[in-house]
Amino acid sequence: MFSFRSLLIGLSLLTTFADAADKPNIIIIYADDLGYADLGCYGNPSIRTPHLDQMAAEGMRFTEFYSAAEVCTPSRAALMTGRYPIRSGMCSYTKRVLFQYSPGGLQKEETTLPETLKKSGYSTACVGKWHLGHLPAYLPTSHGFDQYFGIPYSNDMDRVKDAPKDAIRSEKSEYFQVPLMRNEQILERGPDQTQLARRYTEEAVKFIREKKDGPFFLYFAHNFPHVPLFASEKFHGKSPRGLYGDVVEELDWSVGQVLQTLRDLGIDKNTMVVFSSDNGPWLIHRDHGGSAGPLREGKGSTWEGGMRVPGIFWWPGKIKPGVCREMACTMDLLPTAASLAGGEVAVGHESDGKDIRPLLFGEGELDRGVFIYYRGERLYAARLGHWKLHFTTQPGYGKEPAAAHSPPLLFDLGADPGESWDIAAAHPDIVAKIEAAVKDHQATVQVPANQLERTE
Repeated sequence: MFSFRSLLIGLSLLTTFADAADKPNIIIIYADDLGYADLGCYGNPSIRTPHLDQMAAEGMRFTEFYSAAEVCTPSRAALMTGRYPIRSGMCSYTKRVLFQYSPGGLQKEETTLPETLKKSGYSTACVGKWHLGHLPAYLPTSHGFDQYFGIPYSNDMDRVKDAPKDAIRSEKSEYFQVPLMRNEQILERGPDQTQLARRYTEEAVKFIREKKDGPFFLYFAHNFPHVPLFASEKFHGKSPRGLYGDVVEELDWSVGQVLQTLRDLGIDKNTMVVFSSDNGPWLIHRDHGGSAGPLREGKGSTWEGGMRVPGIFWWPGKIKPGVCREMACTMDLLPTAASLAGGEVAVGHESDGKDIRPLLFGEGELDRGVFIYYRGERLYAARLGHWKLHFTTQPGYGKEPAAAHSPPLLFDLGADPGESWDIAAAHPDIVAKIEAAVKDHQATVQVPANQLERTE
């Protein structure tokens, strides 16, 4: 018999479903060491990326999208917290990344993207590379993720003792005994990395299917194309670009599987998917590394090639297809996602990201302010509008020391994205303006006590 209680339950369920429909699912797909020019839609002539190209054609492709750091760990900390990694202490160790023996990680005091979304009723999952601490207190499940499946650091770590010096080019997965984890437990040591992209993709698709009624947040962070490179039999030897191309083309396939799953489930119009990379290409690995195209340098440096990365946003019916030439960065993902979910950014933390909905939905311009390029704890450069000022420069890798510049070097990134012509002498007013903005930024920075070892 129909009852008033039944009516209340029905209304409650309708409200729940309505709330879920108002909150978009959010997926971030993150590549490792993918260069600015490694995708077809960013001009690569030999790597075939039809799914990402279609994603870009149907969504918004940013030409000036940035990681907040030039190497793995600090860039991921910035994405997760919406803050420069210097604020969380995740850039203060000598080699600038965590290793398999590092005792620290992202501190519990930091408020993360998944924690922010969980307050708005989201289910959360992390699939793939974490690299913000491998001990229980620092794993994804300690930072707002309901579940985790992946490798907690880079795929070139945990080498076996008898591995040759050129192991990263050997295509022998057994040389790397990295742990594949489910939540806090190690499932396997030294998984077959030729199957890693497939297994990650299956896990991501499974989560999407299980949580299709939403809202959900999926952080899908591939270990590739970081060296060592591995591709499955379906993709190995198929790309004109060699093994590196094989790996990127399999990554493209993975993106296609995610997008097709959303279409099949009928939730594509209520899901925002973001694709990017943690930093630029690892150029020292030559044919096993990617390309920054017209940009200078690569991973490890604060030249454009080290931190400007692909940035594609896809949300059918919501994000108007096109190219955005305004600047945005991975730190923007937290405040933007919080706004879309009807939540708020944590109070009491200095936030560096911006809500970029005006750019995504064509609602106007965005006052970015100054953007800072850090290398470890040291401020190397700053960008204001299309002007970039270098106080210190240094190649990403090698023995060449850092070079301090007085006066600083100034480049117009609109006319000179390759940073070839220093024009500081012609624009002292611009130099002074950026220096003042940097000084204001530095007044807000208090470097936390380093809780991570310093390892030479």
